[in-house]
Amino acid sequence: MNIIAWIILGLIAGAIAKAIYPGRQGGGILGTMILGIIGALVGGTIVTLLDTGTLQLTAATLSISGIIVAIIGAIVAIFLWNLITGSSRSY
Repeated sequence: MNIIAWIILGLIAGAIAKAIYPGRQGGGILGTMILGIIGALVGGTIVTLLDTGTLQLTAATLSISGIIVAIIGAIVAIFLWNLITGSSRSY
């Protein structure tokens, strides 16, 4: 059941992050889902680091606050991906 929640969270967070982030990102629904799941991991880890001061790989939960954290993490993941690939298309 946890994997289904991650997929749902990934779809929601990835779609919202792609809508918020300026420019155009490709990838389709699978890319959006993977981006959202990575965002949930990045966001959950950042929140855990700020909350406890320890670096721990945790994911955001399927709640309103978890979705917000996952969206922020997905935006960070988009930014990092654009830095790594050097593709910043804005049209």
